[in-house]
Amino acid sequence: MKDGFIKVSAGSPEVRVADCAYNAGKIISMVREMENHGAKIMVFPELCITAYTCGDLFWQENLLEEAKTQLFRIAEETKDVDGLIFVGLPLEYNGKLYNVAAGLGRGEILGFVPKIHIPNYNEFYEGRYFTSGKDVEGTVYLMQADNGECEAPIGTRMIFTCPEFPKLHVAAEICEDLWVLSPPSVSHAYHGANVIVNLSASDEVVGKDSYRKSLVSGQSARLLCGYIYATAGEGESTQDVVYGGQNMIAENGTVLAESRRFLNGAIYGELDIQRLVNERRRMTTCRFAPDISSEEAHYTEVIFHLDPEETELTRKFDSRPFVPGGREERERRCDEILNIQAMGLKKRLAHIHCQNVVIGLSGGLDSTLALLVAVRAFDMLGMEREKITAVTMPCFGTTDRTYQNACQLARCLGTELREVNIREAVNLHFRDIGHDPQTHDVTYENGQARERTQILMDIANQSGGIVIGTGDLSELALGWATYNGDHMSMYAVNCSVPKTLVRHLVKYYADTCGDQKLNAILLDILDTPVSPELLPPKDGVISQKTEDLVGPYELHDFFLYYMLRWTFPPKKIFRMAKFAFEGEYSDEVILKWLKTFYRRFFTQQFKRSCLPDGPKVGSVAVSPRGDLRMPSDACADLWLRELDEIKCQ
Repeated sequence: MKDGFIKVSAGSPEVRVADCAYNAGKIISMVREMENHGAKIMVFPELCITAYTCGDLFWQENLLEEAKTQLFRIAEETKDVDGLIFVGLPLEYNGKLYNVAAGLGRGEILGFVPKIHIPNYNEFYEGRYFTSGKDVEGTVYLMQADNGECEAPIGTRMIFTCPEFPKLHVAAEICEDLWVLSPPSVSHAYHGANVIVNLSASDEVVGKDSYRKSLVSGQSARLLCGYIYATAGEGESTQDVVYGGQNMIAENGTVLAESRRFLNGAIYGELDIQRLVNERRRMTTCRFAPDISSEEAHYTEVIFHLDPEETELTRKFDSRPFVPGGREERERRCDEILNIQAMGLKKRLAHIHCQNVVIGLSGGLDSTLALLVAVRAFDMLGMEREKITAVTMPCFGTTDRTYQNACQLARCLGTELREVNIREAVNLHFRDIGHDPQTHDVTYENGQARERTQILMDIANQSGGIVIGTGDLSELALGWATYNGDHMSMYAVNCSVPKTLVRHLVKYYADTCGDQKLNAILLDILDTPVSPELLPPKDGVISQKTEDLVGPYELHDFFLYYMLRWTFPPKKIFRMAKFAFEGEYSDEVILKWLKTFYRRFFTQQFKRSCLPDGPKVGSVAVSPRGDLRMPSDACADLWLRELDEIKCQ
């Protein structure tokens, strides 16, 4: 349960219709299997103790009594299991028969949650036997000659809470409850439940599996919860229908695990409760987690216990969280992002009646993307591309490769190309301020960056245009920009595009442009090392590689995503990064650059506090007017101390 993770499981045991003893034995066996896999929440199908397809046998007293006997047996034989177990059975209460989910923990029957929405498609369906549990609230008293007695609450408004894991709140609904207009889980979530279990028996017809999956994933997204869905499988009667055992574990819209249909067994996944709690805390439009013990809530709190321990992780963490997976999805997303960027620029140009833009073109990835976006925006407006002025400004660190790529790119796209060599101007500036040009320090580097920005601004004034910023999200997060140099523009089209995504956007453009010459230029730009080119090259080759200085951007983008989007603490991000980059980076390297990330992120906030306008394209952005309201004087000690406590093995 360390870092908010908890392993959960959903299983479909083999059953025999109306053979409660056999079914209980299979449930107990599967509980042991789940326990061996480290599961702490274990969910079984609807009416699994009797089987769902008993029909009129549900009216038989023998079956109902045997179901209770086997419930006691399951509780007794799993009393040493560290977990919360949900099983389904028919239960008579106050003269009516209910389809209930029984919660078990450490040998105790903790509570019964009755099904509210009873399907009654014809007189021979579930409504023939069971009563809706909508208004049921009370206490069940059970007594068994050999198993003792039980006193447990019954009701639909029940949340299971764990003192050892106080952020974990579990609630239950049953099958059809999910399929209705207003599922009980909506109320459960509003009253604090962040894990919903569903005990189901959903039969199979062609195409139903896709709809069922969309329901489960959609509900987990809508409620910002974990959703554990266990449904009946092989062993149920096939007199008229077949049950496929499509078990699922979902979290906030993502299906973490799904079973193969028509094959009984258990699935496992680790829910990130901390992630769900953090996201709910950010959602000011929803009022989650009032005091469930208050009279207003009308919820019963049921306590269960778990031994605190570290959850072994099998869950996958995407090492490139900003980059969509799968070629088809990635291409669709890249086109969407390019359109968002271009539409942002299009609106700004139309609003200020601007016919010209100026872009500093270096031959690197960021300025290339900015130029491609500008071209798309001009095409949308029906304006001539010649009104886009691409300015190349060679200086001390410019290599022939980047210079040629910049010139060829501008010509190939049909934009105006203008060259301004800044060597003389920068050297004159160095003489004016008394700086030795042989001293390659921050003054040497930033002097060039600010000279370039001045030129761009003045050329924009000449043409009545605006300067388009080229800096990306990753650079802004690290503060890898010269204040009032490349940091400044009149509209920054790349400001919320991380470096790992910039590469895919340029590659997508290259693959879809339909121009072999442009494709070749873009591919060579993609193959060029990332560099500001502010230091003299060595033997004509780039000598200053950004990632050698600040660290790999794929690491920094990973850190940025989980720190800002999910507000995870440093230790958790480090733990996740170890899994995500296993085989790529050692623990020591990850920790080194994670410390660099936090140090730079805090100290460089002053640059982000005065960013120019620019479009947000994803879930993470650092605009001071939007997603990131952070003081420039915030202290990083709390986060850095936590990193200092990490010991690499």
